[in-house]
Amino acid sequence: MSIDQRKVKLFTLSANKPLAESIAKASKIPLSNVEVIRFADGEITTNIEESVRGNHVFVVQPTSQPANDHIMEVLVLTDALKRASAASITIIMPYFGYSRQDRKVKSRQPITAKLIANLLTVAGVDRVVSIDLHAAQIQGFFDIPIDNFPAAPLLASYFKKKKLENVVVVSPDHGGVTRARAFASFFNAPLAIIDKRRPEPNKAEVMNIIGDVKNATCIMIDDIIDTGGTLMAGAEALIKAGATKVYAAATHGVLTRGATERLQASEIAEVVITDTIYLDDSKKQPKIKQLSIGPLLGEAIVHILHDEPISQIFNRIQEDN
Repeated sequence: MSIDQRKVKLFTLSANKPLAESIAKASKIPLSNVEVIRFADGEITTNIEESVRGNHVFVVQPTSQPANDHIMEVLVLTDALKRASAASITIIMPYFGYSRQDRKVKSRQPITAKLIANLLTVAGVDRVVSIDLHAAQIQGFFDIPIDNFPAAPLLASYFKKKKLENVVVVSPDHGGVTRARAFASFFNAPLAIIDKRRPEPNKAEVMNIIGDVKNATCIMIDDIIDTGGTLMAGAEALIKAGATKVYAAATHGVLTRGATERLQASEIAEVVITDTIYLDDSKKQPKIKQLSIGPLLGEAIVHILHDEPISQIFNRIQEDN
């Protein structure tokens, strides 16, 4: 499929340039030049170094740490692109920050996932492309098209190549059961659930394991690994319950507060994540395996430009495995 590159531009901001390069290679759309400028007081501006008039523009920017800076970069560049007469603006936001605040748990709390959706829309974004939103209903917060791609086929493909025996897929909490059940379907495997409670944010206590994991190879599946506390506590509980080996898989490796070092020292045999969030050298550990989502996103851009179904990309992954 050919693309008129004179009418398509691909930009990346500062959050994940290696992923953007992978997307550029897969889509055969070269990265265009944009400069991100920070003033002494922390304000952000951008300088687009080539014309975008009449172009369909794609911008790669997950809103990972520092989340607020990366969100502002997107908003500022979107405003600049609008004022420069871009025909359309698509934000490729593989990791959608603030998504964990998608509802009010207590009174007087914000719903920041909706706030970010509003900010992107008001700034002038025409479409958002994301990977594994924390909750599928976040799509309803947008009044513009949003494509929420699953990473499960890519993660499942990696594990299927290992030819693991007696697999049990484990949801680390009740909220992830739907995700775990879908993941288990790739292996025709049974499902187990870890019953946990959170005494405070970023801390987890395992209360029970629902399901049989004795002599099983367990794969815990989640969308986000932040401090890693949930997975580590879950792995310990699974081993105590008789599991022979425990793997962990997640789409987004936020990995804060020394999480990679703790995961390396944990009972988990391997932690598999995607590159929706850039993993710098300080966070790399032997147990952590990162798979690239870039080729899939690059192909998705081509499908969007040609008004073709995007689901075909993921259906093919399932058929190949």
